[in-house]
Amino acid sequence: ETSPRLPAPKNVEIYSYNFQSLLRWSPVPVENGSVLYTAQYRTGFHQEWTGMGCAQSPQPSCAFPPEMRRRRWTFLLRVRAELGALTSAWVLSPPFVADTNTTLGPPRVNSVTVSPDSLLLSLSPPFTPEPGDLLQYHVSYWENKTSPRAKKLRESKTLFQIGNLKESTLYCFSVRVQLRSHSDHVLQGPGLLGEKSAPECHRTALS
Repeated sequence: ETSPRLPAPKNVEIYSYNFQSLLRWSPVPVENGSVLYTAQYRTGFHQEWTGMGCAQSPQPSCAFPPEMRRRRWTFLLRVRAELGALTSAWVLSPPFVADTNTTLGPPRVNSVTVSPDSLLLSLSPPFTPEPGDLLQYHVSYWENKTSPRAKKLRESKTLFQIGNLKESTLYCFSVRVQLRSHSDHVLQGPGLLGEKSAPECHRTALS
């Protein structure tokens, strides 16, 4: 006679935004009592599972602990439900590598300084860069007319100009960041492209 099992957590997924990561799942419904959850992780080259600091937790989610901040490592995660002496089967997440699986938010636009023929932009990246990170800002900008045709600009500095503009004219722009890693002086792949910032419009000055 097999012992009764709890239903396993469903919809197990990793939510990761700007390298802040969370394992989450749908709560397991039971008639009475409250289900607790235990989450564990291991790296791609270790076979042993380690606690994530979420053992017998009532929350249907578990934030990554500091030791899981290694962005280039492959992590495997698993979670199970527990109710008294009953446990569910473990449910595995897909392998997770922060450097390729996180979502990058838009850069922050700190300030825009107008002159007759340019806009000077000051930006901040959406996350704290690590040594070896190469960030490039992709800017789309357009004259605010009925049918805008966007021009493109790429910059690696956080302070730069959008130049060759007409005076006393309203221009709009949107920025996103691209992250690439510099390992052994070889750029690793196309990198991560972040979300676009909301369009922002400024009028150039009158000369």
